[in-house]
Amino acid sequence: MGVDIRHNKDRKVRRKEPKSQDIYLRLLVKLYRFLARRTNSTFNQVVLKRLFMSRTNRPPLSLSRMIRKMKLPGRENKTAVVVGTITDDVRVQEVPKLKVCALRVSSRARSRILKAGGKILTFDQLALDSPKGRGTVLLSGPRKGREVYRHFGKAPGTPHSHTKPYVRSKGRKFERARGRRASRGYKN
Repeated sequence: MGVDIRHNKDRKVRRKEPKSQDIYLRLLVKLYRFLARRTNSTFNQVVLKRLFMSRTNRPPLSLSRMIRKMKLPGRENKTAVVVGTITDDVRVQEVPKLKVCALRVSSRARSRILKAGGKILTFDQLALDSPKGRGTVLLSGPRKGREVYRHFGKAPGTPHSHTKPYVRSKGRKFERARGRRASRGYKN
């Protein structure tokens, strides 16, 4: 007798195309699909995979983080590539000369990069400039930077938990007594 194999868990859950109907994004997908297939470069495969991602998985990258990452040794004169948005950071005083490629650059970040003598490329320009991704540094924003992640983890109020509780307001009368101080029952 043969063995009946369960096929109900066979499906690989991953995106094969973007959810978005944005024609410009879909044109980039066409371009990078071709490049990923016809070149043996991992860079193009990673870019293609990131083009499919949802917005929560393409977090914005701040100008300060990008500058910090591009100052690392061996990254001089390289192009910073971000499959997402580059946003301005008011905490940065001096912006060095940068060559960047991103899906979108916020207006203030754009003006600051260009003012410093930098260059901003789109992904189709990058494909002409560096079809195999040579001389590039692939960067991404902090994926767990969203506030929701503070609420995930061990239940708030349990010992050694640093999870943020869902509270209506932060004040004297809200979640400040039992479990918060030793004089009121116990302190975690």
